[in-house]
Parts: sequence; structure tokens; C-alpha cells
Amino acid sequence: MDFSEVALSAEDQDFKDQTRKLLAEIVTEDVLRRDRETGENFDERVHLALGAEGYLARDWRDAADGGFTAVQRRIFHLEIARAHTPWYHWGTTAMVAKMVKQFGSPELADKVLPGVLSGEIRLCLGYTEPEGGSDVATCKTRAARDGSSWVINGSKMFTSNAHNAQYVFLLTNTDPEGRKHRNLTMFLVPLDSPGIEIQGIRTLDGDRTNIVYYSDVRVDDGYRIGEVNGGWTVMRFALDAEHGIVERDDQGLQYISAMAAHGTEMSEAVDTVASLVAIDDEAVQYRLGRCVARMEASISTPGPYGRVAIAQTMRDISPELMDLLGTASSLPIEAKRAVDNGETEALLRLAVPAGIYGGTLEVFRNMIAQHELGLGRPSYGG
Repeated sequence: MDFSEVALSAEDQDFKDQTRKLLAEIVTEDVLRRDRETGENFDERVHLALGAEGYLARDWRDAADGGFTAVQRRIFHLEIARAHTPWYHWGTTAMVAKMVKQFGSPELADKVLPGVLSGEIRLCLGYTEPEGGSDVATCKTRAARDGSSWVINGSKMFTSNAHNAQYVFLLTNTDPEGRKHRNLTMFLVPLDSPGIEIQGIRTLDGDRTNIVYYSDVRVDDGYRIGEVNGGWTVMRFALDAEHGIVERDDQGLQYISAMAAHGTEMSEAVDTVASLVAIDDEAVQYRLGRCVARMEASISTPGPYGRVAIAQTMRDISPELMDLLGTASSLPIEAKRAVDNGETEALLRLAVPAGIYGGTLEVFRNMIAQHELGLGRPSYGG
């Protein structure tokens, strides 16, 4: 493992400077304040500005197709994080756009992808159902064939940014009597279709997500992604990307861990606490040092292992950090007398849903045990 600093060429240094300059102009204090208030992790003006400057297209494409080089991609992602850019929506959009290109019809790709790369079209995920939990294959949202169209009925939970998106990557059941995993079909459903209702839900950490209802929503077959009843094949590619199970580049410049952005927030909170506490106290040294060691270990853990490590470490060290700061650490961001401007309090709240996004920690531990360690399937019998 090589932790040496990468020497930037003049071209890459100029790219870094220009990127930092643009972000300073568009990610204003007003943008950050509004993001804290709404919990949407998205700002349309910022997104459109990045699209207009070509950043979205270059981030989505491979270097051979005109995209970022490995160094430029790393610079871009680091600068995005450094500016606290409301950004999570792009990761979902980019991933779904790749599924559209790989599994959708050429006509659908031509209709959607230009708007994705300009920033005008955003995409969201319609997987989880109110009674389904992390096992998305238990899907009950029904899509029934009607001539050249499909009629969709059902509901989806935790469809984050549906209210800012134009399409939802929707998992449906197209054969209720069929075998599990072989009765699913994916669609890219326009969210302005009649029969769709989006209701906001506020999570513990202040983020907004949504429940979306589908009532006799009619979708042309051209919006189907992949084969009928072949949705699980499409889903596996999408889930691997979401879970961090992706091929590594050969230059070591990708984020080591899945959920690395959450690791960055944890690192900033630890640094803030270290700057505020009595560091010459041996008990504080020990407790803070233990937090730092656990944090560094988690953000250095690769792939889906890192997803578990980061979320669990956030849950474990945030109470310790708050205790080191004292009772004032329970005050939220921008509250009077918030000793650290609410960073550790925000980390504590974020730690809970971080262990649920894209599947719970328990689900990921089972996946690691079965598929990485070769252990048997879990038994929940009494």
C-alpha cells in the first residue's frame, strides 16, 4: 500500500485550481445553509453549474471516452468533499445512467443521457418497499402488461431525491406466481406520469427522503430496462455499484472504502474535537487516540468491508467524542453555545441511517460472511 503524495503535472494543478475556484463560487454559505435546512443533499443550481462546465460528463465517462484521468477524478472528488458540496444525488444518477446505457434501448439512452450529463435530468432509486426491508427481491409493486404498455401499482419507501428527479429506476414484480428473483423487471419511470404521488419523510439525521405511491401508472414498454422477468440481472450490477463491489483502478487513486464521504465527515468531527479538548490530559489522550485509531482503520478498510467499518465506527465513537466535549456537544449546528458548531451531534444522528442506507449493517455482515468468507447461510431458527 503506497501512501506517497502524487506529484501533479502543470495541467493537473491547473485543473485543481480551476475546480476549487468554481466550487468556491457556487457552493456558497447560502447553499450550505439551505442544504442543512432541507436535508436534501442536493442543490439544482450547483448541479446545473457543474453540468454546464462539463464536470458531470467527464466524471461519468472513462478517460478513453473523454472523461477524467484517474488523477483528475481523484482531485475532483476530493475538492467536492472539501467544499461540502450537496452532492449525493449525482452518485445515484450516474450509476442508473450506466444501467440505462448497458441494459436499456438505444432510443431510451439517447433520450435520457444527454440531460443526465448536462445536469437537467436526475435519476433516483425505487427499490425498498414499506414491508420489504433490505430484501428488495420480495418486491410487491406490480407491473402488468397492457398491450405495448405496463400498468404499475404499489409503493416504495426511501426514494431519496424523488422530488428533485425526473425518472425513477423502479423495481417491479411482473410475475406474482413466478419464482423469487425470476419475476422482477426494471423500468425507468418518468416521475411526472399521472398516478404518482411523492410524500416527503424526514429522517433522524435531518435528511429528507420520500415514500412514493404508484396508482395505475401507465409506462410504455420502451422504458423497460433489461428483459422481462430479468430484472435481477440488472439489479445485481446496480447493487454491486451501490454496495462498493466494483473493480479497482490500477493506480490506487479511488476511495479505498465504500461510504468514504461519511468517513470524511467523521474525520472532520474527530479533528474538531481534538482542537477543542485538553489534549495534555492523559485520559483524554487515551480516549481520543482510541477514536482516531478506529477512525483511521475504518476509512482504510476496502470496499463493502469499509462500508460496515465506517458506519459501525461512526456509531461507536460519536458518543465518545460528545462525552469528551461535554453537554454542550448535544447542541445542533448553528445553535448558540454549540461548542463545535454541532459537528459531533450531527455525526451521532448520521451514524444511525448510515448503517441502513442501501442495506442494513446486518445484511452486509451476512453478505461478507457468505460471499467473502465462504460461511453458510445464517439460520434464524429458535
